[in-house]
Amino acid sequence: MRAVPPPELSNLLPRPVKVALVDDQVLVRSGFSMVIEAEDDFTVVGEASDGEEAIELLKRVPVDVMLMDIRMPRMDGLEATKQIVAGGWPVRIIILTTFDLDEYVYQALRAGASGFLLKDARATELVDAIRAVASGNAIMAPSTTRRLLANLATEPPRGELDPRLGALTERERDVLIEIAHGLNNTEIAETLHLAEGTVKTHISRLLAKLQMRDRVGLVLAAYNMGLVDM
Repeated sequence: MRAVPPPELSNLLPRPVKVALVDDQVLVRSGFSMVIEAEDDFTVVGEASDGEEAIELLKRVPVDVMLMDIRMPRMDGLEATKQIVAGGWPVRIIILTTFDLDEYVYQALRAGASGFLLKDARATELVDAIRAVASGNAIMAPSTTRRLLANLATEPPRGELDPRLGALTERERDVLIEIAHGLNNTEIAETLHLAEGTVKTHISRLLAKLQMRDRVGLVLAAYNMGLVDM
């Protein structure tokens, strides 16, 4: 899986990108570590074997991106992600999973993870994913976005429309709806007859106005604000 779409935030990538590895399998951590350390702009700053150790690690070491296994003893990746996001640590979490349809993945994305990566991903995909989330982007293919939205459809009905809608322009709403439908930047540009650069600008403004971390957050916001009719 490639990181899609291109980064949409203007903030510069931290140098080097500080990465932490959280997995109960030592060999998995070692393999990821070898790939990451081979990049000049990456460095592995710590490892943990479960969610509890991951949280303790964040208390000691600054981390930009954390690769988080979803199934671990003591505290799994889902609970760890919830606690890390609730704790306000400025770290972006990539969920590691064996199957992209894992129910826990959706819950982790809703909890604040910036996307997910299959454990059998190629080295280039791992590197792309880390760079994407470090720059404020999310790593989710359009098909995954659609499945995430379908998963949310099983939840209880929402209340009134979110008042934040009033802060969005009509075109920003259009772009947000297309994001929720799973379209990438190029597809949004074609659908709305806009330049791709204009689409990126609208997305950056949406992230700022809705105070979301990445594209995953925008999908959830569109659903929660009632813009997407299930």
